[in-house]
Amino acid sequence: MKNIVLFGAPGVGKGTHAGILAEKYDLLHLSTGDLLRGEVAQGTPLGLRVKASMERGDLVGDDVVIALVDKALASTEQGIILDGFPRTVQQAQALDFLLRNHRRKLSCVISIDASRDELVRRIHERAVISGRTDDADDNVIRHRLEEYDAKTKPVTDYYKVSGLLVSIDGSGEINQTSMRLCKVVDMLLSGNV
Repeated sequence: MKNIVLFGAPGVGKGTHAGILAEKYDLLHLSTGDLLRGEVAQGTPLGLRVKASMERGDLVGDDVVIALVDKALASTEQGIILDGFPRTVQQAQALDFLLRNHRRKLSCVISIDASRDELVRRIHERAVISGRTDDADDNVIRHRLEEYDAKTKPVTDYYKVSGLLVSIDGSGEINQTSMRLCKVVDMLLSGNV
């Protein structure tokens, strides 16, 4: 059973590519952003608690996100592809603990890289297509990218040390990035990563 983290800045295409990989390799696509937006849309107590934070572009508290991931891991025997988690070194450490608790092992962390200009362009495009209000506000976008640089980018160092990090070029068309990702996953499945 493979357990993969898809990593990268907002707008790099984690959700799109996680969906493609999940379908192709029969993995459960676990998007913490989708789970949180679902809670907000349903007006659950958790959704009401995190709504303002998400609208500002802040990261949601570790306790909330870790609990969502733990619940999802407990509900499946299938391999997973995580999208949007971990976003901090503390969350990466918590993920290690959760995976051990559920008798799983992290197979690989794939970092998708793209330029800042490309990220902003994609976020604006996504706002039009999906109607996500958090993607339409330039101040929120700037704040989310600053949050990524300050809190999430250090996670790459955490996974470099473990030897689990593989970086790929995420620029260009979706199918180009998808081919690069599939090459990494194919190598992982064959035992060469």
